[in-house]
Amino acid sequence: MAHQSPMVSIPKKSTEEVDWTTPIRKLIAQSYGESPDNYAAECAALQRCRQDAVRGAGSDMTARDLLYKYFGQLELLELRFSEIRVTFPWHDAFTNKLITQTSIAYEKASILFQIASTHSSIAASQSRSDPEGIKRAFYYFRTCAGMLNYINENFLHAPSTDLSRDVIKFLSSLILAQATEVFFEKCTEEKKGNALVSKIGAQAAAMYTSLSEEVKEFMGKGIFDRNWVTLIQIKAKYFSSLAQYYRGLADNATNKYGDALVRFTLADTLAKEAHRTATTFASGFVPNMSPNIPADGGPSIQDRTKAHSVLCTERKNEAQRENDLIYNAILPSPEALPTIEKTVVATPVHIHDVYGAPDVQKTIGQDFFIRLVPLSVHESASVYSEEKAKLVRGEVEKAEGAEGEFRSALDVMGVKEGLTRFRAMAEGSVGGGEEVPMDVRRWKEDIALVEDREPVDGILRGLTKLKDNVQNELGSISRDLEIESRDCEEQRVKYEHKWTQDPSAGPSRPLRQDLKSHSTALEAAAASDQQVLTLWNSVRGDIQLLLSPDVEQLFRERAGPGAEHLLDLDVGNDVDDAQERSKIGEFVSEIEERIGRLNKISRERNEVLKDLKDKIQNDDVSHLLLLNRRNTGVEPTLFAAELEKFRPYQQRLSATVHHQEMALQELSSLWKSLKEHAGRGAGARRWEERERKKKDTVRRFSHARDGYMEVRDGLAPPILYGTDGTD
Repeated sequence: MAHQSPMVSIPKKSTEEVDWTTPIRKLIAQSYGESPDNYAAECAALQRCRQDAVRGAGSDMTARDLLYKYFGQLELLELRFSEIRVTFPWHDAFTNKLITQTSIAYEKASILFQIASTHSSIAASQSRSDPEGIKRAFYYFRTCAGMLNYINENFLHAPSTDLSRDVIKFLSSLILAQATEVFFEKCTEEKKGNALVSKIGAQAAAMYTSLSEEVKEFMGKGIFDRNWVTLIQIKAKYFSSLAQYYRGLADNATNKYGDALVRFTLADTLAKEAHRTATTFASGFVPNMSPNIPADGGPSIQDRTKAHSVLCTERKNEAQRENDLIYNAILPSPEALPTIEKTVVATPVHIHDVYGAPDVQKTIGQDFFIRLVPLSVHESASVYSEEKAKLVRGEVEKAEGAEGEFRSALDVMGVKEGLTRFRAMAEGSVGGGEEVPMDVRRWKEDIALVEDREPVDGILRGLTKLKDNVQNELGSISRDLEIESRDCEEQRVKYEHKWTQDPSAGPSRPLRQDLKSHSTALEAAAASDQQVLTLWNSVRGDIQLLLSPDVEQLFRERAGPGAEHLLDLDVGNDVDDAQERSKIGEFVSEIEERIGRLNKISRERNEVLKDLKDKIQNDDVSHLLLLNRRNTGVEPTLFAAELEKFRPYQQRLSATVHHQEMALQELSSLWKSLKEHAGRGAGARRWEERERKKKDTVRRFSHARDGYMEVRDGLAPPILYGTDGTD
């Protein structure tokens, strides 16, 4: 950093301890109706945040971040506790006078002053021998000026000298002059054009000259360091000389030799004046007396002005010699020279640009009192939530409508079922896909499950056995009755009047009637069983075939009489057949591509809708509502602006609907063309024949299945048979 032009930094204010906790606890209890104890951690965090910010840090960068954080928290705190009154003691940065106020605005202005001071210190301490150092110095001087301007624009009644409008304005101008000086150094280092460099030098000279006049108003008031005043005066002369010198180089390059010589003469005169003042300044400069000027400020400015003075003298003498020997140009008076245009290169960086940076927001962190939300903000947030809900409902309805249109269009056209047929035709297969229909597979599974548990043949054998048992039992009873009746009559004949037993016909009449009734019922049951058996015999073969592995082979055989390939349709016209199948294949591929595109559109729509719901679910505008709490009637505008965040999602959803409509139109056209083309060929006739046979086979198994279920119903064990044949 040897021979680096010295830069002035702004001195810092100093402060004393402040009690944030007591006033905040009081307001929480009074205005929010909550227990202050619930926010003890937040109060402690705020207290520590101020202590860290105002105590200073080991480096300017750390101090900057601590001040950023505290000021950001102050902004948020003011939104919740605008009426808070806290005693803020601050010492003036220039007079050291203690000024105490209870307004949070005073605390904010003081912290902004500290930030500006820190930025100026960062900028002044940069090594400008490397590009990054120049870049940082230029940026932080501009942000410093932005902070100072913000103080003047927003805090009108300054209670202290350092915050007064005139002082802040002077400091801002000084900082921007130094930023312009940094940019000038950058241009000379990069060897920019002499005309441009002279314009920037003229701007710096004008700013320092204006400052040297403004500073006279503060003389005798003990505000600014006298060395500041002297350094400003030196730089006013120094940059005036630099501007003339570089403009002289530019004039010389454009053959304006007379103008160039006069400018070199002016530059030499101004450079000597700057060097004389710098020499006096360096001899009396005591670093400890001017802590806001670099310790080598005196020697540095002396060396720079000396080197420039020597350069100007040499260039003036050279120009004089060339003009005398070669050009003999007429020398205009200095007053007649065109004024050097000035170029503004350093403008303040607004505080919003500084605090809007992601890294600064990360430094500030979350609002300490984020859990403490005013009731009015809750109410406004509820209104916003309903607006979001309406937006979601609208998009969901549109998405569901589009999805329903997509599915119904496919169903109406019969694409899913028909495509299997046309794909098989294109491949030359009369089958294609699954040969056994789903209904038949389901019947097979259902019947197999029942048969495994209790087969029909087993039930029939059991019923036959029961029926035989009953028949035998009834026959035995009938024989016993006949024997008893015959024996009784034989005894009556034998013993005549001595046989006193009544004839058995009377007492056995009820038994004979029951026997007749059971015999009649048995005959009816037998007839019914015979009908069931007949029905079973009629469907048994088909049921056995249905349950066997051969059912798939059956359906394949039913697809055609000994041929399973469409190549066999017309042996004499193989070429036409191949062309037909190729054309059908092209249609099928196109249709499958459109269906795939429609499915992709559907998936994308669902994903976008999910993303929209997640985005809305996680969207919280409580912070913005809090920031705009004092602005009445701002909610509609704010809500409309915030809902615009979701516009890209809505546009993507609308785009899916449009793309779906286009794809459906293409699909419909292709499907119509495919049916017209395929319906005229031999493949279509073969397919129709195959489908007819397949349907006949399905009807056959359907009839067998119905018969089987009727058999199962008819085989319920009749009460007549009982379980042991004795009822």
